[in-house]
Amino acid sequence: MSLILFVLHDPEKLREVLAAWEACGINGATVLFNTGIGRIRDEEGLRDDLPLMPSLSDFFSHPDHHGRTIFTILDDDSLIPGLVSATEQVVGALNLPGHGILAVLPVSQVYGLIKRPAGGG
Repeated sequence: MSLILFVLHDPEKLREVLAAWEACGINGATVLFNTGIGRIRDEEGLRDDLPLMPSLSDFFSHPDHHGRTIFTILDDDSLIPGLVSATEQVVGALNLPGHGILAVLPVSQVYGLIKRPAGGG
C-alpha cells in the first residue's frame, strides 16, 4: 500500500492528470492548492491583506497561477509504474525542472478508506 503525492506545477494540466490517473485505475484523489518558497520569496504566494472572514482562495494572490498537490492512497502497488508513465505523458518527464514532483511513500495502515467501484461516485 502506498501514498502517491504529486506536486503539479501547471494547474492547467490538473484535469488531464486526473483523467490519466482514472484511466490507470485510480478512483479517488484529493487536490489542494500549493505554493512554494520561490513564489513566496517573489511575493506571489500568500497574501497579507486578508479579509476578516477569509476563504481558502483568499489566502492566495492568484490561485489560478499556483500549483496543485494531488494525493491518493493505492492498495495495489502494481498500478504505480502505469501511474508514473501516465503522469509523464501529461506533464512531461519528471526528471526535468518545472514538470512536477511525484513521490511514492509506503503506508502501513489506513483507516476510513472506502473503496469505490471504477467510474463510480
